[in-house]
Amino acid sequence: MTLSVGRLGVRRELNLVAKHWNEKPTQGIPLSRRDFAALVGGAGAAMATGFPVRTMAQTPTVPIPTDLKEAPVLAEQSASGAIPPVAERLPVNPLVVTPNQEIGTYGGTWRTAIVGGLDLAWLVRTVGYDYLVRWDPKWEAVVPNVAESWEVSADGRTYTFTLREGHKWSDGQPFTVDDVMFFGQDVYGNEELTTSAGTNPWTIEKVDELRFAVTFERPDGLFIQNLATPQDIASNWTRYPRHYLEQFHATYNTTNLDQLVAEAGTETWARLFQQMSSAIPGTPVDARFQNLELPTLFGWRLTEPYADGTRVRVERNPFYFKVDPDGNQLPYIDEVIFNAVQDNEVLLLQATNGELDMHARHITSDVNKSVLSQSAEEGGYRLFEMLPASMNTCMIALNQTSQDPALQPIFANKDFRVGLSHAINRQEIIDAVFVSQGEPWQGSPRPESAYANETLAKQFTEFDADLANQHLDRVLPNKDGSGMRLRPDGQPLVFTVDVTSLESTWVDQMNLVIGYWQAVGVNAQLKPQDRSLLYQRKDANEHQCVVWGGDGGFNDALLEMRWYAPVSGESNFGIGWFQWFAKP
Repeated sequence: MTLSVGRLGVRRELNLVAKHWNEKPTQGIPLSRRDFAALVGGAGAAMATGFPVRTMAQTPTVPIPTDLKEAPVLAEQSASGAIPPVAERLPVNPLVVTPNQEIGTYGGTWRTAIVGGLDLAWLVRTVGYDYLVRWDPKWEAVVPNVAESWEVSADGRTYTFTLREGHKWSDGQPFTVDDVMFFGQDVYGNEELTTSAGTNPWTIEKVDELRFAVTFERPDGLFIQNLATPQDIASNWTRYPRHYLEQFHATYNTTNLDQLVAEAGTETWARLFQQMSSAIPGTPVDARFQNLELPTLFGWRLTEPYADGTRVRVERNPFYFKVDPDGNQLPYIDEVIFNAVQDNEVLLLQATNGELDMHARHITSDVNKSVLSQSAEEGGYRLFEMLPASMNTCMIALNQTSQDPALQPIFANKDFRVGLSHAINRQEIIDAVFVSQGEPWQGSPRPESAYANETLAKQFTEFDADLANQHLDRVLPNKDGSGMRLRPDGQPLVFTVDVTSLESTWVDQMNLVIGYWQAVGVNAQLKPQDRSLLYQRKDANEHQCVVWGGDGGFNDALLEMRWYAPVSGESNFGIGWFQWFAKP
């Protein structure tokens, strides 16, 4: 198990909405980085009886409007001949989206922000969630999106998707089955771009001009649900425009690819292809928000890249495939600007000054609730509550696959972890850090989840120093003259706890936790650091202990399993196991 400081005030989150923008935002799903090839054949294949999968074609429930409308700025471009008329830009069967409150008005800029050098999650949650399928607003069912419909074979091995006739990329070029086949055959099927086929390999077949079929070696009962997550397993199917990316692929460009590689300084064509099309693991590179030339299916297209550390800007995609019930092509908003800020304190200051139109990341916690509330009237914004998907605000992960031969067996011993858990005074942390807003909680799904389990949630959360010492004495009975525990080899027990310096509440919590542990003879050293440095250590399995948030707390528990099983590069308690699983 992993150690959890508790749910400490994350039962609700706060969003900021300025007075001049009335659109209610769609709740995002926490982003996690995963190895696509491993995941597609991993947890989903093992749990074929998880979420129910419909074996019939999905059909729209809202009539398609016949009177189509567009934003004034696009109407001007259409009238001048710069872009086709709206009816020609939309697919034959556009997706009709019912607004949360009312039909919107065109125009305006949504001002928000990103923090640090690797804050990709907020970009994806807000302007980068358009894949084959999606979750409905209540997060109860998967519904059509880029795909108009899908069917599942009786044995759960073959998924057949139908695309929307006339769908186009943001540059106006057709989005077709050939684009999906390009990913399936030339990216996933290319050993230089995808080094592992995973534990449940699949093949892809072009059925006709609008349909393709994906067939797994074994049933995969969570494939559709995984396709609705904001992760690579979902985005890969709709992020590779063949007409643009062929120039960077060795199979198709036999004339000047070496020249392009040399000009980019990427050493290999595969690295160049990744840089121009997707994310490069271990780096902040993600072409969706850095490559201005890369066509997209998102509602916004990139106009200022995530490159110089100042801001990211996106504007309305003229070829976006969605409309509201009145026939207005979406999105309503003209542009979104993400200002890059140095840390959460600067972000909080921008929020209280009314410089953000809507935001729900880094600062929207109970810790800042009083500050945000006091400044709401002057800042011209309002606060509203959202149910977070996370099950815990702070997870402490001892690396049970540590490369340190002395620490690994200690961390793997359950008594050691149970002892550390009982040594933590969670209620004191809740009172001191989260103004008494929260509840002691383990790494277990939230009460609102269909997978909630009171026993798992509450086990080992009682603060009891005597009980903690009993468990720890079973593992490390010997101590030095100052009362600190010794390892079995007689050396002092010391380990490092890595935490990102951007999350001040994690640092505050862990400063208290370190004191609790020292009181029972366990010497841990807190090491706040930049997020990118933390990830470098973690991805290389060089960490000893890492602090992070507790994802997978709602009905996504079978999809976001990082804390329940080592199925992800985010499974900080067992990254070595995951790495073996991904590439045995």
